Amino acid sequence: QVQLVESGGGLVQPGDSLRLSCAASGSSFDIYTMGWYRQAPGKQRELVAKITPDRRTNYADSVKGRFTISRDNAKRTAYLQMNSLKPEDTAVYYCKADVGPRGYWGQGTQVTVSS
Repeated sequence: QVQLVESGGGLVQPGDSLRLSCAASGSSFDIYTMGWYRQAPGKQRELVAKITPDRRTNYADSVKGRFTISRDNAKRTAYLQMNSLKPEDTAVYYCKADVGPRGYWGQGTQVTVSS
């Protein structure tokens, strides 16, 4: 069982930055594939970014060049640095850990971008 706790969400203005954190339990964090997903009201949950154990990354087209996913294995934490935020980035952001065939989700953190 893997437990994930997200933090760092909030209300910001367009153009601002936020950094989300996802702290994971378990001693095998370095073998987890970590991902950030988001779900806006009335929409399906979508992948934002993912980072593999060997630090390969992939991003949704809508966030490329603005968001950066990273990981600190010593702290068992994944991050999502979000720059140049737009109103359409408003959503609940969820962290996910893929451990072999299993996926574990965090509880989500709200990000609201509004002037």
